[in-house]
Amino acid sequence: MTGYGRGECSQGGFKVTVELSSVNRKQSEISLSLPRQLEVLEAQMRDVLNRHIGRGRLTGRVSLHSGAGAAAARVHVNVPLAKAYAKELNRLAKELKLTGTATLEQVAGAPGVIQTDDELVDGDFWPAVEKALTKAVSGLLTMRKREGAHLEADLARRVKELQKSVASIQKQAPQVTARFRAQLLERIKAAGLESPALDDERLIREVVYFADRSDISEELTRLESHFKQFEDCRKASEPVGRTLDFLAQEMNREINTIGSKANDSLISRDIVNLKAELEKFREQAQNVE
Repeated sequence: MTGYGRGECSQGGFKVTVELSSVNRKQSEISLSLPRQLEVLEAQMRDVLNRHIGRGRLTGRVSLHSGAGAAAARVHVNVPLAKAYAKELNRLAKELKLTGTATLEQVAGAPGVIQTDDELVDGDFWPAVEKALTKAVSGLLTMRKREGAHLEADLARRVKELQKSVASIQKQAPQVTARFRAQLLERIKAAGLESPALDDERLIREVVYFADRSDISEELTRLESHFKQFEDCRKASEPVGRTLDFLAQEMNREINTIGSKANDSLISRDIVNLKAELEKFREQAQNVE
Protein backbone atom coordinates (compact mmCIF):
# COMPACT_ATOMS: atom_id res chain seq x y z
CA MET A 1 0.00 0.00 0.00
CA THR A 2 1.19 3.51 -0.73
CA GLY A 3 1.61 6.25 1.83
CA TYR A 4 3.79 9.06 3.14
CA GLY A 5 4.58 10.34 6.61
CA ARG A 6 6.91 12.96 8.07
CA GLY A 7 7.97 13.70 11.62
CA GLU A 8 10.37 16.09 13.38
CA CYS A 9 11.82 16.39 16.86
CA SER A 10 14.49 18.61 18.43
CA GLN A 11 17.05 17.69 21.06
CA GLY A 12 20.21 19.42 22.30
CA GLY A 13 20.19 22.07 19.59
CA PHE A 14 19.67 19.53 16.80
CA LYS A 15 16.57 18.71 14.78
CA VAL A 16 15.83 15.21 13.51
CA THR A 17 13.53 14.77 10.51
CA VAL A 18 12.15 11.36 9.52
CA GLU A 19 10.39 10.84 6.18
CA LEU A 20 8.70 7.56 5.30
CA SER A 21 7.15 6.49 2.01
CA SER A 22 5.73 3.14 0.98
CA VAL A 23 4.73 1.56 -2.32
CA ASN A 24 2.95 -1.67 -3.17
CA ARG A 25 4.92 -4.89 -2.94
CA LYS A 26 3.84 -8.45 -2.21
CA GLN A 27 6.45 -8.94 0.51
CA SER A 28 7.84 -6.62 3.18
CA GLU A 29 11.01 -4.66 2.40
CA ILE A 30 12.45 -1.80 4.45
CA SER A 31 15.21 0.48 3.19
CA LEU A 32 16.60 3.16 5.53
CA SER A 33 19.01 5.99 4.86
CA LEU A 34 20.55 7.59 7.96
CA PRO A 35 23.35 10.12 8.44
CA ARG A 36 26.58 8.56 9.58
CA GLN A 37 26.15 9.91 13.11
CA LEU A 38 22.85 8.06 13.56
CA GLU A 39 23.56 4.76 11.82
CA VAL A 40 23.85 3.10 15.22
CA LEU A 41 20.07 3.61 15.65
CA GLU A 42 19.00 1.80 12.46
CA ALA A 43 18.19 -1.51 14.20
CA GLN A 44 15.90 0.24 16.68
CA MET A 45 14.12 2.02 13.86
CA ARG A 46 13.58 -1.24 12.02
CA ASP A 47 12.08 -2.79 15.14
CA VAL A 48 9.53 0.03 15.34
CA LEU A 49 8.67 -0.14 11.64
CA ASN A 50 8.30 -3.92 11.64
CA ARG A 51 5.65 -3.61 14.35
CA HIS A 52 3.53 -1.41 12.10
CA ILE A 53 4.32 -2.43 8.51
CA GLY A 54 3.73 -5.98 7.35
CA ARG A 55 3.76 -5.58 3.58
CA GLY A 56 5.10 -3.29 0.88
CA ARG A 57 8.38 -1.55 0.12
CA LEU A 58 9.07 1.07 2.76
CA THR A 59 11.72 3.73 2.26
CA GLY A 60 12.86 5.85 5.19
CA ARG A 61 15.14 8.86 5.20
CA VAL A 62 16.52 10.47 8.36
CA SER A 63 18.02 13.98 8.27
CA LEU A 64 19.94 15.72 11.03
CA HIS A 65 20.20 19.52 11.23
CA SER A 66 21.96 21.67 13.82
CA GLY A 67 20.63 24.96 15.08
CA ALA A 68 22.55 28.23 15.33
CA GLY A 69 25.38 27.86 17.83
CA ALA A 70 24.91 24.14 18.12
CA ALA A 71 27.31 23.43 15.27
CA ALA A 72 30.14 25.29 16.97
CA ALA A 73 29.48 23.51 20.23
CA ARG A 74 29.24 20.08 18.69
CA VAL A 75 31.76 20.08 15.85
CA HIS A 76 35.46 19.36 16.43
CA VAL A 77 38.54 18.35 14.46
CA ASN A 78 40.07 14.91 14.79
CA VAL A 79 43.67 16.18 14.93
CA PRO A 80 45.39 12.75 15.09
CA LEU A 81 43.44 11.62 12.05
CA ALA A 82 44.26 14.87 10.21
CA LYS A 83 48.00 14.37 10.95
CA ALA A 84 47.79 10.80 9.67
CA TYR A 85 46.13 11.97 6.43
CA ALA A 86 48.78 14.69 5.94
CA LYS A 87 51.59 12.25 6.58
CA GLU A 88 50.26 9.66 4.16
CA LEU A 89 49.45 12.20 1.46
CA ASN A 90 52.96 13.63 1.66
CA ARG A 91 54.47 10.14 1.60
CA LEU A 92 52.36 9.29 -1.47
CA ALA A 93 53.51 12.47 -3.23
CA LYS A 94 57.13 11.55 -2.52
CA GLU A 95 56.69 8.00 -3.83
CA LEU A 96 55.00 9.25 -6.99
CA LYS A 97 57.65 11.97 -7.34
CA LEU A 98 55.05 14.73 -7.33
CA THR A 99 55.77 18.30 -6.22
CA GLY A 100 53.90 20.02 -3.43
CA THR A 101 52.58 18.96 -0.05
CA ALA A 102 49.13 18.20 1.35
CA THR A 103 47.05 21.37 1.80
CA LEU A 104 44.73 22.24 4.67
CA GLU A 105 41.75 22.04 2.35
CA GLN A 106 42.67 18.50 1.29
CA VAL A 107 43.23 17.30 4.84
CA ALA A 108 40.09 19.00 6.24
CA GLY A 109 37.97 17.44 3.49
CA ALA A 110 39.16 13.91 4.23
CA PRO A 111 36.54 11.58 5.77
CA GLY A 112 36.31 11.78 9.55
CA VAL A 113 38.56 14.79 10.07
CA ILE A 114 35.68 17.18 10.81
CA GLN A 115 33.43 15.39 13.31
CA THR A 116 30.53 15.97 15.66
CA ASP A 117 30.80 14.99 19.29
CA ASP A 118 30.40 11.31 20.00
CA GLU A 119 27.62 12.22 22.45
CA LEU A 120 25.42 12.83 19.44
CA VAL A 121 25.59 9.29 18.11
CA ASP A 122 25.02 7.21 21.21
CA GLY A 123 21.75 5.78 22.45
CA ASP A 124 20.90 8.98 24.34
CA PHE A 125 19.79 10.52 21.04
CA TRP A 126 17.26 7.73 20.41
CA PRO A 127 14.31 9.50 22.16
CA ALA A 128 14.37 12.31 19.60
CA VAL A 129 14.63 9.89 16.70
CA GLU A 130 11.84 7.75 18.14
CA LYS A 131 9.49 10.73 18.52
CA ALA A 132 10.11 11.86 14.95
CA LEU A 133 9.71 8.29 13.72
CA THR A 134 6.43 7.85 15.63
CA LYS A 135 4.99 10.99 14.01
CA ALA A 136 6.10 9.81 10.56
CA VAL A 137 4.60 6.35 11.10
CA SER A 138 1.32 7.90 12.24
CA GLY A 139 1.07 9.99 9.07
CA LEU A 140 2.03 7.04 6.91
CA LEU A 141 -0.57 4.75 8.49
CA THR A 142 -3.29 7.40 8.17
CA MET A 143 -2.63 7.69 4.45
CA ARG A 144 -2.45 3.91 4.02
CA LYS A 145 -5.72 3.55 5.93
CA ARG A 146 -7.48 5.89 3.50
CA GLU A 147 -6.14 3.92 0.57
CA GLY A 148 -7.18 0.70 2.30
CA ALA A 149 -10.77 1.88 2.44
CA HIS A 150 -10.76 2.39 -1.33
CA LEU A 151 -9.16 -1.02 -1.88
CA GLU A 152 -11.76 -2.67 0.36
CA ALA A 153 -14.60 -1.10 -1.62
CA ASP A 154 -13.07 -2.23 -4.91
CA LEU A 155 -12.49 -5.79 -3.67
CA ALA A 156 -16.07 -5.93 -2.38
CA ARG A 157 -17.32 -4.99 -5.85
CA ARG A 158 -15.20 -7.76 -7.38
CA VAL A 159 -16.63 -10.30 -4.95
CA LYS A 160 -20.18 -9.21 -5.80
CA GLU A 161 -19.46 -9.83 -9.47
CA LEU A 162 -18.05 -13.25 -8.59
CA GLN A 163 -21.16 -14.03 -6.58
CA LYS A 164 -23.40 -13.08 -9.52
CA SER A 165 -21.59 -15.51 -11.81
CA VAL A 166 -21.69 -18.24 -9.16
CA ALA A 167 -25.45 -17.67 -8.72
CA SER A 168 -25.86 -18.04 -12.49
CA ILE A 169 -23.91 -21.31 -12.43
CA GLN A 170 -26.02 -22.59 -9.54
CA LYS A 171 -29.11 -21.86 -11.59
CA GLN A 172 -27.74 -23.64 -14.65
CA ALA A 173 -26.22 -26.63 -12.84
CA PRO A 174 -29.45 -28.67 -12.35
CA GLN A 175 -30.18 -28.43 -16.10
CA VAL A 176 -26.76 -29.63 -17.25
CA THR A 177 -27.63 -33.33 -17.09
CA ALA A 178 -30.92 -32.82 -18.93
CA ARG A 179 -29.14 -30.89 -21.66
CA PHE A 180 -26.51 -33.60 -21.93
CA ARG A 181 -29.17 -36.29 -22.36
CA ALA A 182 -30.93 -34.23 -25.04
CA GLN A 183 -27.64 -33.63 -26.86
CA LEU A 184 -26.76 -37.31 -26.64
CA LEU A 185 -30.09 -38.29 -28.22
CA GLU A 186 -29.56 -35.68 -30.93
CA ARG A 187 -26.13 -37.09 -31.75
CA ILE A 188 -27.53 -40.62 -31.93
CA LYS A 189 -30.28 -39.40 -34.25
CA ALA A 190 -27.82 -37.42 -36.39
CA ALA A 191 -25.72 -40.55 -36.75
CA GLY A 192 -28.71 -42.34 -38.28
CA LEU A 193 -29.03 -44.75 -35.36
CA GLU A 194 -32.23 -45.85 -33.73
CA SER A 195 -33.06 -43.64 -30.78
CA PRO A 196 -33.09 -45.62 -27.53
CA ALA A 197 -36.03 -45.49 -25.17
CA LEU A 198 -35.75 -43.05 -22.31
CA ASP A 199 -35.57 -45.98 -19.91
CA ASP A 200 -32.89 -47.74 -21.92
CA GLU A 201 -30.28 -49.07 -19.50
CA ARG A 202 -27.33 -47.96 -21.61
CA LEU A 203 -28.71 -44.44 -21.92
CA ILE A 204 -29.43 -44.24 -18.22
CA ARG A 205 -25.94 -45.52 -17.36
CA GLU A 206 -24.31 -42.93 -19.64
CA VAL A 207 -26.39 -40.10 -18.21
CA VAL A 208 -25.73 -41.17 -14.62
CA TYR A 209 -22.01 -41.40 -15.30
CA PHE A 210 -22.02 -37.90 -16.80
CA ALA A 211 -24.07 -36.50 -13.90
CA ASP A 212 -21.63 -37.93 -11.38
CA ARG A 213 -18.57 -36.71 -13.27
CA SER A 214 -19.99 -33.20 -13.78
CA ASP A 215 -21.29 -32.66 -10.25
CA ILE A 216 -19.97 -29.27 -9.10
CA SER A 217 -21.95 -28.87 -5.89
CA GLU A 218 -18.88 -29.22 -3.67
CA GLU A 219 -16.92 -26.62 -5.60
CA LEU A 220 -19.83 -24.16 -5.47
CA THR A 221 -20.15 -24.69 -1.72
CA ARG A 222 -16.45 -24.01 -1.20
CA LEU A 223 -16.68 -20.85 -3.30
CA GLU A 224 -19.50 -19.61 -1.08
CA SER A 225 -17.29 -20.37 1.92
CA HIS A 226 -14.47 -18.30 0.43
CA PHE A 227 -16.85 -15.38 -0.08
CA LYS A 228 -17.79 -15.54 3.61
CA GLN A 229 -14.12 -15.61 4.57
CA PHE A 230 -13.64 -12.43 2.56
CA GLU A 231 -16.35 -10.78 4.66
CA ASP A 232 -14.51 -11.93 7.79
CA CYS A 233 -11.35 -10.27 6.44
CA ARG A 234 -13.23 -7.00 6.06
CA LYS A 235 -14.05 -7.08 9.78
CA ALA A 236 -10.52 -8.00 10.89
CA SER A 237 -8.26 -5.42 12.52
CA GLU A 238 -4.98 -7.17 11.69
CA PRO A 239 -3.31 -7.28 8.23
CA VAL A 240 -5.20 -9.56 5.81
CA GLY A 241 -3.24 -9.15 2.57
CA ARG A 242 -1.70 -12.63 2.64
CA THR A 243 -5.07 -14.14 3.61
CA LEU A 244 -6.64 -12.51 0.55
CA ASP A 245 -3.84 -13.91 -1.60
CA PHE A 246 -4.64 -17.38 -0.28
CA LEU A 247 -8.38 -16.92 -0.88
CA ALA A 248 -7.69 -15.84 -4.46
CA GLN A 249 -5.61 -18.99 -5.05
CA GLU A 250 -8.31 -21.23 -3.60
CA MET A 251 -11.09 -19.54 -5.56
CA ASN A 252 -9.06 -19.96 -8.73
CA ARG A 253 -8.69 -23.67 -7.96
CA GLU A 254 -12.45 -24.12 -7.52
CA ILE A 255 -13.28 -22.11 -10.66
CA ASN A 256 -10.90 -24.17 -12.77
CA THR A 257 -12.40 -27.39 -11.42
CA ILE A 258 -15.94 -26.21 -12.16
CA GLY A 259 -14.93 -25.32 -15.69
CA SER A 260 -13.38 -28.72 -16.34
CA LYS A 261 -16.17 -30.75 -14.70
CA ALA A 262 -19.30 -28.94 -15.84
CA ASN A 263 -18.66 -29.46 -19.56
CA ASP A 264 -21.49 -27.07 -20.44
CA SER A 265 -21.43 -24.13 -22.84
CA LEU A 266 -23.67 -21.88 -20.73
CA ILE A 267 -21.64 -22.46 -17.60
CA SER A 268 -18.45 -21.88 -19.59
CA ARG A 269 -19.55 -18.29 -20.21
CA ASP A 270 -19.84 -17.73 -16.49
CA ILE A 271 -16.43 -19.34 -15.97
CA VAL A 272 -14.88 -16.77 -18.30
CA ASN A 273 -16.45 -13.95 -16.27
CA LEU A 274 -15.32 -15.56 -13.03
CA LYS A 275 -11.72 -15.81 -14.18
CA ALA A 276 -11.68 -12.22 -15.43
CA GLU A 277 -13.04 -10.81 -12.16
CA LEU A 278 -10.87 -13.07 -10.03
CA GLU A 279 -7.73 -11.85 -11.81
CA LYS A 280 -8.71 -8.26 -10.97
CA PHE A 281 -9.37 -9.33 -7.37
CA ARG A 282 -6.00 -11.08 -7.14
CA GLU A 283 -4.06 -8.10 -8.51
CA GLN A 284 -5.80 -5.70 -6.14
CA ALA A 285 -5.37 -8.00 -3.14
CA GLN A 286 -1.60 -7.81 -3.58
CA ASN A 287 -1.83 -4.12 -2.68
CA VAL A 288 -3.46 -4.81 0.69
CA GLU A 289 -1.43 -4.73 3.92
